[in-house]
Amino acid sequence: MRRVWMRCRRAWHGWRLVLALMLGGTGVSVDAAAVRDVRLDQGRMVIRFDAPVTDAASLVAAGARQILVQVRGATPDRAGDDELLDDPVARVTQSRRDGGTRFALDLTGPTVVGDAGFQDGGRTLVLQLRPVSRAAFAAAGEAGWSTYLPLRLSGGSRYRVTRLVPPRVKAGPLPRVTGEPGKPLVVIDPGHGGIDPGAINPVTGLREKDVTLKIARAIREQLAASGRVRVALTREDDRFLVLRERFGIARRLHADLFLSIHCDSTGSEDATGASAYTLSEVASDKEAARLAARENKADVIGGVDLGGAGADVQSILIDLTQRETMNASAGFARLLGREARPLIPVKAQFHRMASLMVLKAPDLPSVLFETGYISNPADAAFLDSADGRERVAESVEHAVEAHFARRMAAR
Repeated sequence: MRRVWMRCRRAWHGWRLVLALMLGGTGVSVDAAAVRDVRLDQGRMVIRFDAPVTDAASLVAAGARQILVQVRGATPDRAGDDELLDDPVARVTQSRRDGGTRFALDLTGPTVVGDAGFQDGGRTLVLQLRPVSRAAFAAAGEAGWSTYLPLRLSGGSRYRVTRLVPPRVKAGPLPRVTGEPGKPLVVIDPGHGGIDPGAINPVTGLREKDVTLKIARAIREQLAASGRVRVALTREDDRFLVLRERFGIARRLHADLFLSIHCDSTGSEDATGASAYTLSEVASDKEAARLAARENKADVIGGVDLGGAGADVQSILIDLTQRETMNASAGFARLLGREARPLIPVKAQFHRMASLMVLKAPDLPSVLFETGYISNPADAAFLDSADGRERVAESVEHAVEAHFARRMAAR
């Protein structure tokens, strides 16, 4: 037994030596990036690194009158410590903290981080600093950390924004609905908003959240003018909505169709064209299981109250309803592709399927419409023009009319 123990000890010491050589004995730092420079220009703070970083987070330290920015896996630029800057930041101090670099921004007045995200494949972190009232500054100090993560998609670089979600409270007021009572209701969801700017054009700074809101408004005007449907927007201004809250609004309004508006983005300027996504089979099964497992079984799916049904019956009813919903979603996506093709640039494979949270309403036909590439100069200019928005809205109007005409004929 003692011999076995001694062998284990020798093996462990050997592995410790190998690990030491791998992590430090070679003289290679485990840090992936170093801070190159920090700049502030008209409330826009830009931090550049010599290599991609893993993630960053910001926190309002109201008591210290500071904003803290933590970047994991990066080493400080000592030359940049205690750099005096302009309003709203008087000084920036860099230090090693929690496996990365922490920036302490001494503020000249109450300020929060508005938009934030990565650019240049994770080599640049951009934070928009926004002056606020003292009350708003104090409230931001209680919100916790907001995290910004690079997300690699289709060979390009985007970012994802997460933040602490407050405890569930009573649902807020529903948005206004335009149109005659009794008409089918279409809910348009402008993607992103508030602290989440979405994709950003690296040259012009055009933000996805602004483009999607303009397009959604144009679609609402076009649909309202047709007089054939009612229409509502999940947001009519620059505000942040949790993903479940978006289709939750549509369900609370008893909508007949949900359309989420987005812009695509890659690291290349060559990618172009619109596409539409509907929910994949795997994602729908997971959402059905989550819905069936709720403590409150009184959800009404397709007009059927599940409150008195057993678990097996609930599962079957939800599955049938969701499969019908997926078929309706796919049908609308195909119509949208047909109507969009003569009016706007579209991808050869227009209809795609993905596990996207915003599409997971089990009883509501839902489509995510990628209207074009904000990273492509031609697409971005088109989507941000009045003519481009009108063409996108016209595509949606034609598809909506055909969709509900088919449903009426099938009854």
